[in-house]
Amino acid sequence: MGRSRYKILNEQYPYFHTCTIVGWQAVFTRTDSVLILLDSFVWLQENTDFQLHAYVILENHLHFISTANQHSKRIQQFKSYTARHIIDLLEEKQALTILRHLAFYKQKDKTDSRYQLWQEGSHPEELSSKGLFEQRLNYIHNNPVQRGYVEQAEYWRYSSAKDYLTQTAGLIPIHVLLC
Repeated sequence: MGRSRYKILNEQYPYFHTCTIVGWQAVFTRTDSVLILLDSFVWLQENTDFQLHAYVILENHLHFISTANQHSKRIQQFKSYTARHIIDLLEEKQALTILRHLAFYKQKDKTDSRYQLWQEGSHPEELSSKGLFEQRLNYIHNNPVQRGYVEQAEYWRYSSAKDYLTQTAGLIPIHVLLC
């Protein structure tokens, strides 16, 4: 599958993103791989103008809503950093089955690495209205509920649902957007 990108045209709006592991491999069943994602989000917020508004991390993909002045650059930084560090972690842990899958699904034109973590392409969805934002926010937070992992969205550990639904801090700081 070739690279496909939707453009971020209006930086003032939040954008909904999905990042998926190639071949839908279950990489985020390991706490240490999830921590790499969370640490990257925190670093971006502390060192750039990136603002994370909502997120959910599942076993093989994540959804999030964010804003930034150089949004595309921030997403590229996030994906590049997390890919390098998660692959290093998988090599360190000798997760050979997952690494074989990441090698198998690697785009043939990518000659600079043995593995590919993220599916190609980025499809940011502009959330230019309150209704669209609320719809995507509910989708993100209810994803683990619909999959049957938890009964209530705020029970999912790797999500910002707790921040929105109980007004208590989750694992990492987020910029709550009030609808």
